[in-house]
Amino acid sequence: MTDPRRHVPRTDVVLADPRLADAATKIGRAAVKAAVVAAQQRARAGDLPPEQVADAAVQALPATAGGLRPVLNATGVVLHTNLGRAALSEAARNAVVAAAGHTDVELDLQTGRRARRGRTALAALADAVPDAADVHVVNNGAAALVLAATALANGKEIVVSRGEMVEIGDGFRLPDLLASTGARLKEVGTTNRTSIADYEKAINPDTGFILKVHPSNFVISGFTSAASIEELATLGPPVVVDIGSGLLKPDQLLPDEPDAATSLRKGAALVTASGDKLLGGPQAGLLLGDATLIERLRRHPLARALRVDKLTLAALQATLTGPVTPTWQALRMDEHTLEARTRQAADRLAEQGVPVTLVASKAVVGGGGAPNLQLRSWSLALPHTYAESLRTTTPPVVGRVEHGRLLLDLRCIPPEADAEVVAAVLRAAGNR
Repeated sequence: MTDPRRHVPRTDVVLADPRLADAATKIGRAAVKAAVVAAQQRARAGDLPPEQVADAAVQALPATAGGLRPVLNATGVVLHTNLGRAALSEAARNAVVAAAGHTDVELDLQTGRRARRGRTALAALADAVPDAADVHVVNNGAAALVLAATALANGKEIVVSRGEMVEIGDGFRLPDLLASTGARLKEVGTTNRTSIADYEKAINPDTGFILKVHPSNFVISGFTSAASIEELATLGPPVVVDIGSGLLKPDQLLPDEPDAATSLRKGAALVTASGDKLLGGPQAGLLLGDATLIERLRRHPLARALRVDKLTLAALQATLTGPVTPTWQALRMDEHTLEARTRQAADRLAEQGVPVTLVASKAVVGGGGAPNLQLRSWSLALPHTYAESLRTTTPPVVGRVEHGRLLLDLRCIPPEADAEVVAAVLRAAGNR
């Protein structure tokens, strides 16, 4: 009997496939060849029929030369950190493409002279939060807090409640982050109760600022109390409020989430936030507040190391001035519309013999925001064994495994991509 490995097509033959030849011009020959070699190895190991080598190589190709693959987020987590948090709006994506070449990011075209970097994006942010006397942008939310601590409290003390000494994910803890700036932390109160008197006792000539942190990814309930921003603002040192989620103004859907405008009106001297959470924009750290403090931060040497690039500035401005974001849409997805979409997808799959059921489910905000909020949702329930096949298809479809079954929630899937989800599930079913 002939060894089936002899039938594995040669590399040059597979590379001649029009789909792979076209991909080589877009993402580079090296990436395409690597996908081909991997498919050939699968065929030699008996995991893939030799005649499917080209198809497998095409499926394994990265979507771009950058290697990041677009993913269909069917997890029911709107701001999924592992999937890049906020999906940019079409306006923001177009802005990124337009900014990819040479731009006027630091040039005044009228005078031909150097101008403030990202001035139009900063103006858009200032317009979005009129309560802020000035604004600045760095590369993420943690960087915003690090810049504030370094510029305002290096060699000094930051007074913070013990109940707000949070861990922000992947093992990064607020105390470690702030101590790395050269500031000294002065913890006050207890885990569940901190009064204004606790802060008063801690303030001294070495106090750089008072820090108030919103514990965005957990909730402490029961016998609790905390000093308000209004109370803290009467004590003298500037009050820096880290709201985390990037909500710029109050939102009725998220009544428990602090926002920048309200925090500033209550007396915060400086507010720090993330751009890629509830704002629905690119990864960025937002600093809003007192003009003198913002200028100190902007002029600090560390600000250069933390500055954002032209693509982030372009996406941020488009997010602030453009139409509602995918994040906004996903959070407010009509339950009945979502049920109808999910039922239609379930019916199409069932017609093809796929073991699928329509189930009521819960979606969440994610990204460390609104931990108490659950959104009524609907999902396709499939055997959990479909999960890996769906993650490794093109485009990847990522759901969540719960109680021994795979749930696919279409809340964060654009309606026009429902057909792609159905097609991916049919491919997964064909591999059973």
